Parts: sequence; structure tokens; C-alpha cells
Amino acid sequence: MSKIIPSLWFADKAEEAAKFYVSLLPDSRIDSVMTMPAESPAGPEGSVVIVDFTLAGQQFQAIKAGPLDPFNHAISFTIDCEDQAEVDRLWDALLDGGTPEQCGWIRDRYGVAWQIVPNTLIEMMKDPDRDRGRRVAQAMLKMVKLDVAGLKAAYDAEPVG
Repeated sequence: MSKIIPSLWFADKAEEAAKFYVSLLPDSRIDSVMTMPAESPAGPEGSVVIVDFTLAGQQFQAIKAGPLDPFNHAISFTIDCEDQAEVDRLWDALLDGGTPEQCGWIRDRYGVAWQIVPNTLIEMMKDPDRDRGRRVAQAMLKMVKLDVAGLKAAYDAEPVG
């Protein structure tokens, strides 16, 4: 059976990034680290490093092969968090050397974009009462790091009008 394995291209520090990511989530590990054994277009022997790793049960590959294109928001990884404590822990870890962005997004020190999302956000936004979903969405749009209590307050607020 075929699998899809996301590959992340790093100018440098692929192994460091993979080790950092696996330290954040359960069911994560470095599976293998391989250096290219011969000259390649990307550099001399050993300059290209391929790191196979598992992140929350999903296989990934990180490749250190020199500069190409920087990461952009066309690709991001969403972490579905159980509660505010998990949001806070992951946010703080990814923010170290990274940049916070609007609506629960963060760009980590390696340039990868993440969305740190409490699972209650999705549940509230799927509510059949569209006014509740709208209020939650409006509250989220004003946040940088998502705040479960603030989202819940918007969800529980009385409709205006």
C-alpha cells in the first residue's frame, strides 16, 4: 500500500529540527539518520542528511540539502490540542526562536508554520447554531495564541439584537 510521507527541506539543521519536533508530542521518534554517501549536486559526501522521523504516529522526512525555497504558509501543520495546557506547552516550545502569528499560527525557529488549535474550537465552530460559530470565529480572529476560555465565552455569549 502506498503512503504519503511529508518531506521538509531545510537549508541546515534538519536533524536538530526533527529532534525538537519529536520532543513535543507523544508517539514520536527519530527513525533513522542517513547521510548521502557520495558527491551530489547539493554538496560533497555527507553534506546531505535525510532524517526519517515519526511525529504523533505520522511518518515525516527532513532533508538538509542547502538553501532552496523558504517554508511558506502554503504548507502548515495543525496540532489538535486537548486543552489550554497543551496549547500553552506547544505554543511556548515552538515560540522559542519562532514568531507568533494571528489565529493560533506560529512560525518556528526553522521556518515551519504550525497551527496550535484546541479541539474545542472546531467543535464550537461546527455548532448548527451559526450565530455561535460566527461569534467564535470573530473571537479567534482577534487572538494570536488561541485562548480556550475566550473562545468559550464567545460561544456562550447571548446573541446581540
